[in-house]
Amino acid sequence: MSHEHLDKSFETIAIHAGNTADPLTGAVVPPIYQVSTYKQDGVGGLRGGYEYSRSANPTRTALEENLAALEGGRRGLAFASGLAAEDCLLRTLLAPGDHVVIPNDAYGGTFRLFAKVVSRWGVEWSVADTSDPASVRAAVTDRTKVIWVETPSNPLLGITDIAAVAQVAADAGARLVVDNTFASPYLQQPLSLGADIVVHSLTKYMGGHSDVVGGALVTNSAEIGEELAYHQNAMGAVAGPFDSWLVLRGIKTLPVRMDRHSENAGKVAEMLTRHAKVTKVLYPGLPEHPGHDVAAKQMRAFGGMVSFRVEGGEEAAVEVCNRTKLFTLGESLGGVESLIEHPGRMTHASVAGSALEVPADLVRVSVGIENADDLLADLKQALG
Repeated sequence: MSHEHLDKSFETIAIHAGNTADPLTGAVVPPIYQVSTYKQDGVGGLRGGYEYSRSANPTRTALEENLAALEGGRRGLAFASGLAAEDCLLRTLLAPGDHVVIPNDAYGGTFRLFAKVVSRWGVEWSVADTSDPASVRAAVTDRTKVIWVETPSNPLLGITDIAAVAQVAADAGARLVVDNTFASPYLQQPLSLGADIVVHSLTKYMGGHSDVVGGALVTNSAEIGEELAYHQNAMGAVAGPFDSWLVLRGIKTLPVRMDRHSENAGKVAEMLTRHAKVTKVLYPGLPEHPGHDVAAKQMRAFGGMVSFRVEGGEEAAVEVCNRTKLFTLGESLGGVESLIEHPGRMTHASVAGSALEVPADLVRVSVGIENADDLLADLKQALG
């Protein structure tokens, strides 16, 4: 990747890294190279390093350079989805007989990948409370190769001290993987805190407009980067050129969007703490959140995700989701529009009956960038 912009501020990197003006026309936005193959300069003579778009595509290259720069890494890789990125990572780092420590709160699709897919390949896993480094250390075995962390976690908004768990991983000779989707690199940069690989669902805050599906891996290890790139090509679940272009477009406004997401979410969380029908609010920006101090240390702001529990149990939580008018009932998160969902029946149905099962009275909101007063009014009427 190019290091041209690495001494600049994040906002400048987001706009300029990987976004080189087209040398033919001077277009300031990289073109969408909607192409599968490339004319070679003789047998084995690749023009600019391109031969086939599964292996490399100029639009995807621009995105991958941008991703690496944003996370302060040496290599970025873009995939067709966040789970495709995770699958490539696990099959690169693990072999049958290896062991992984996973968090007790994580995206349902990630848990499904471990419990239903990777486990059939002979990889074992155990669960730890990653907010407690001692719990992580106790879960490590002599076969542990990966420690997996989400912070903030999905959907309970738990916070893990990345630097502390990085030390646990280093002591165990394991790789620390951090899913940075909820924070985005604008709010948090795990590689600088000792993580080995960062995972993103680009579908969420990076794309930011609910119009693209994608995933990413970023590492500051040249060796790991080469291994991941080999498997990315061999397995083939790469980001297409138009999807790459959409994510690049979204990233340019990531800093201003995340500022507004965080500001609005803070107001939503504060209102919910005062509502009579809300029994608990989960948001790391609240001083009473158990991970507040760690979040304040390793994050620029506290993000746009808020979860809360309501009186009346599961049916009451479902009714809140059904009654909103401005918050759209839907899965996913991180778009400019606000979303609401019931994790137990929607995004986290796959963890039912496991150690990661979520409370039935839980509601999760992805707070968008609309007017905060309008969002507060909608939640109040939905809660009744």
